[in-house]
Amino acid sequence: MARWCSSRSRTSAISTAAEKIGETVQPYQYVPYTDRMDYLAGMNNNLAFALAIEKLTGLETEITARAKYIRIIFSELNRIASHLVAIGTYGLDLGAFTPFLYCFREREYILDMFENTCGARLTYSYITVGGVTQDVPENFIDVCTEFLDYFEPKIDEYNNLLSYNHIFVKRTANVGVITAADAIEYALSGPVLRGSGVALDVRRAKPYGGYEEFEFDIPVGDGRKGQVGDCWDRYFVRMCEMEQSVRIIRQALEKLRGTAGQETLHKKGKTIKLPDDEVYLEIDNPRGHLGFFVKGDGGAIPARVKARGPSFCNLSVTEKVGKNVLLGDMAAIIGSIDVVMGEVDR
Repeated sequence: MARWCSSRSRTSAISTAAEKIGETVQPYQYVPYTDRMDYLAGMNNNLAFALAIEKLTGLETEITARAKYIRIIFSELNRIASHLVAIGTYGLDLGAFTPFLYCFREREYILDMFENTCGARLTYSYITVGGVTQDVPENFIDVCTEFLDYFEPKIDEYNNLLSYNHIFVKRTANVGVITAADAIEYALSGPVLRGSGVALDVRRAKPYGGYEEFEFDIPVGDGRKGQVGDCWDRYFVRMCEMEQSVRIIRQALEKLRGTAGQETLHKKGKTIKLPDDEVYLEIDNPRGHLGFFVKGDGGAIPARVKARGPSFCNLSVTEKVGKNVLLGDMAAIIGSIDVVMGEVDR
């Protein structure tokens, strides 16, 4: 047993050295490692690192409009897919089995679109330095629009099935309240922060990758079923964010129609050298603020790579919000934070 534990520890230490690996390979080679940090939001993680490298090297001004719109479409599709996992498993944690099946059913349609485009269903490496690895299929706009038309009414179905369910409300309203002041003090972000009534979204506050071209609202917790910042508010913010993602994707699909024939990947993506400079770029992934700090020294390999992950920071509030609560409520509290441990232990 002692030998097994020792071997297991060494394997874990090697597999989670994500930042150190970033200092041993070229940026385009590091993209697959970002998939595995938050493996429920691989597209978003790819985007964050690619944007950081492009900003450091000045390549950001050479990314085509078509590549930008594809990036946004796939990032928002991945946001929906991630939230479907969060919502479905949250209901499962609290004893509701049916919503889990429904959410995963809808998620499969998104994964099918991902697979048809890049061949993968979980870790994609599709959004890369210079754009995206390949163009979307010819019928992608029609297929994606068909999915949105099918999916949008399902959100009301989820609300009737779970959000307004009396037992679910009793388990989540007035439970695990995180005040706006505490959320800011603990550097929380994403739906956890917005669930406390703080309307901060990097896509709006500091637009990146073309988001300044799109109209969307920022859902925040309003204490509709209990106190502002309770578990129900954090859950419902994700439900509302899926509606806004649908709204963004529809706009992006319309813009994508006018970019036919444009390249989707810049040839410099694999040949860039990083200047003797540093950059920090932050995006809003499904769990919150995901940032990459990259420092170059004139060579092709970064001198330093540092990731600021949302799950790592959001998890810190559990000590405060978990005091003096029923043991059964901890399932509701932790589930409402929506943590991916692969990103915590990176």
